[in-house]
Amino acid sequence: MVQSLWDNDKASQLEGSLDELVYRSNIIGADRRVCNWGGGNTSSKTVVKDFRGRDVEVMYVKGSGSDLASMKAGNFTGLRMEDIRPLFERDEMPDEEMVAYLANCMIDARHPRASIETLLHAFLPFKHVDHTHPDAIISLCCADNGQAAAREIFGDRFVWVPYIRPGFKLSKMIAEGVLANPNAELVLMEKHGLVTWGETSEACYAQTIRIIGEAERYIEARVDEAKLFGGAKHAALAADVRRSIAAQVMPAVRGAVSDAKKMLLTYDDGEDVLQFVSGRDAAELSQVGAACPDHLVHTKVVPLFIDWTPNAEDVEGLKAKLKEGIASYKEKYKAYFERNRNEGDVMFEAAPRVILIPGVGMINTGKNWAMAQVSGALYHRAIAVMRGAAALGRFVSLSENESYNVEYWPLELYKLSLAPAEAEFSRKVAFITGGAGGIGSETARRLVSEGAHAVLADLNLEGAQKVADEINARYGESRAIAVKMDVTSEEQIAAAYAATALTYGGVDIIVNNAGLATSSPFDETSLKEWNLNMNVLGTGYFLVAREAFKLMKQQGIGGSMVFVGSKNSVYAGKNATAYSAAKALEAHLARCIAAEGGEFGIRVNTVLPDAILQGSTIWNGAWRNERAAAYGIEPDQLEEYYRKRTTLLVNIYPKDIAEGIAFFASSMADKTTGCMLTIDGGVPAAFTR
Repeated sequence: MVQSLWDNDKASQLEGSLDELVYRSNIIGADRRVCNWGGGNTSSKTVVKDFRGRDVEVMYVKGSGSDLASMKAGNFTGLRMEDIRPLFERDEMPDEEMVAYLANCMIDARHPRASIETLLHAFLPFKHVDHTHPDAIISLCCADNGQAAAREIFGDRFVWVPYIRPGFKLSKMIAEGVLANPNAELVLMEKHGLVTWGETSEACYAQTIRIIGEAERYIEARVDEAKLFGGAKHAALAADVRRSIAAQVMPAVRGAVSDAKKMLLTYDDGEDVLQFVSGRDAAELSQVGAACPDHLVHTKVVPLFIDWTPNAEDVEGLKAKLKEGIASYKEKYKAYFERNRNEGDVMFEAAPRVILIPGVGMINTGKNWAMAQVSGALYHRAIAVMRGAAALGRFVSLSENESYNVEYWPLELYKLSLAPAEAEFSRKVAFITGGAGGIGSETARRLVSEGAHAVLADLNLEGAQKVADEINARYGESRAIAVKMDVTSEEQIAAAYAATALTYGGVDIIVNNAGLATSSPFDETSLKEWNLNMNVLGTGYFLVAREAFKLMKQQGIGGSMVFVGSKNSVYAGKNATAYSAAKALEAHLARCIAAEGGEFGIRVNTVLPDAILQGSTIWNGAWRNERAAAYGIEPDQLEEYYRKRTTLLVNIYPKDIAEGIAFFASSMADKTTGCMLTIDGGVPAAFTR
């Protein structure tokens, strides 16, 4: 049940109406059962000094494109009420004219564009107004008998407005309904949501929570868990089994949904999801339509439901059904677009945003991890709404044309335009071995800075996690993950790729970077030392690349592998036979994979660095002393020695290698494969020839 999050101690420290509005909005958004991600809006009317020092009545309202849970004062728009009130006398006002008019009402041109539903707040004669999308309320509003149920709950305290798209007409309809009912405490917007108000910010919030609670108690008294969603048709597979199945099928799904633009995937096996997808009515119920207009841009009108009997032995059968289902879904979506399109409309990617699999759970798609998560979060809300509506009567939704006109509504699409522009590595997943080290961590930072999501694989899980945490703190949740992996273990490599598939759906870039180094004269090189170099630098690179090759083929959308070799890949290093031979193996292995990968769009290239001392665990160990001894110098003289032997008289740093890796992984190298790039400052002995 929804509970009040109002904290009097925190509220007492707030300064002014706007601070209270921010606080109220944040605690509303903090509970997604109260308001959808990115949806809803709040307002507060107050008096401020304008630029001339005059007292002016201003309404602060949520700016377009913000999320209530995280918005700050700068995300609200201040508008002069004396400019807005005369609009109530009008009979109609097109969207474009409304947007232009409201822009002239702003007290500060730097404020964001006002919410689509600004006039809803302005026309109501209350100081504080909340518009939310509570699960319980939308259950009422999306039940075929919702209005009758509302009378049982609220008596004559509510105003019911039929569904029309937000804008001037709806705003005026709501205000007129409230003014005509002196007992009104709330507005129920059919197939949409709730409006409440109060004379103080605290009273407004308390009213919102109280009204939701009344609806929740009424609905819960009528829920029969045994009959919910038609009762259980299938049992959910065991957690480890269903997650294993998801990891196996997600690369195929990713390839199937990425024909227009690459998509990232997330997996969700929450209890509510498993209950819904395994219900007898789920196949039919899921196709009724969206539970709320705000869902449409992120979930599309309906999800893809896979008619599959849960069976751990039928993973290949599930893959086939997924591919067939996605292909069919895209054709149906294109037909839906053509039936409803308006002049100038440009179709979104036709692939589904939500994929439901009995016994397994839900797969979500998006341009990045965060947006795939949003699709999933909104479908959790849809399940909650269908649960409540089914307990009351029959779940109903918008008509096809109503849905389309929200999904492709210019005012809704404007919100999407506020997102940052996509960068070189947007929509791509990079798997980096040796992710905790200098080159690996710097490569992760470099790729993520241009949109990538990164998997940091390393024996040193603590170090890799530290890098991932740093990246996520800067770029956002789950932009990087850390996995513990020994490159010589087939089992650990398979587990790491499964974790990657389960988190992001697949992989686009492999950076084969795990390393070690030993030094000894050839006749003193032991078999143990030889095998150590060959196992990590040869076999390890082979195993990591082989599993990536399989995954990339399954996706069918190409990929890029970058091997981090060494100057010693082409130069016979003194007292480093085992290391040099293994590094030469790497370079030729990369060329061999490139020769086979071309037909699948898989490019493989090699970077040849030298003397990367900074941030290196290799160079901070015995290797530094051994190399110094080989050159007859002290260990602390090594960095200067390496600098002086280059033709450019420079030292080489991890960020330099990261730039080379980024080049090979980027679109600038789309037609380059089987290539070697030296980044060593110019060591003549290692010039390729």
